[in-house]
Amino acid sequence: MTVWDRPEPPTRPVPLDRERIVAAAVALADEGGLEAVSLRKVAARLGAGPMRLYGYFATKEELIDLMVDAVQAEILPAERPGDWREALGTLAHRTRQAALRHEWLADLLGGRPALGPNGLAVTEATLAALDGLADVDTVLRAVETVGAYVNGAIRREIAHLRAERATGLSESDWQRSSGPHVTKMLATGRFPALGKVVHDGTDVDAGTSFATGLDWVLDAVAAKLAVPPA
Repeated sequence: MTVWDRPEPPTRPVPLDRERIVAAAVALADEGGLEAVSLRKVAARLGAGPMRLYGYFATKEELIDLMVDAVQAEILPAERPGDWREALGTLAHRTRQAALRHEWLADLLGGRPALGPNGLAVTEATLAALDGLADVDTVLRAVETVGAYVNGAIRREIAHLRAERATGLSESDWQRSSGPHVTKMLATGRFPALGKVVHDGTDVDAGTSFATGLDWVLDAVAAKLAVPPA
């Protein structure tokens, strides 16, 4: 029996339910990452004994499944977007926003499909956006392609944010500190393509980079679906 099918135990002296437990676990993860989440710490935050929590889930992995599902509720838009491109774009941007609020989510993107009610609803919304535009296999490949871009871009952005915190250097500070080494290496003439990017490329913020890449991926999907891009 999965955690989704298992009934909750009756309330005892310290009132508990899955929603309170999961909210406490999400708060801990937001503060210190998934490594900060343990049954002992969650129970302490709720003022309950750790053994109480085992009535609600059997393992830490089940707790993480519940945490992911709670965050995925933030991804679902209040209203269904008008067309397939707007729908997939909205879900992608809302996934990025959720990951920026809950950085630990980036560590779990791209794993096994989420089977909680909110996770299934996100999957349903994603597939429904393309329903009827192509055969099932083409739809699946399109969804996988968009998902691979979104997950990879989010993981990269979160990795940069973590590196800034770990080193105490912003991206611009790091570039300045690395400048002498990069200049010396480019002067060897061994990296002409990289040199062109360094000297002529335009820096953009993470949100602009994400949106641009997403548009290009959706253009490619549109070409495969034989529908005109927006």
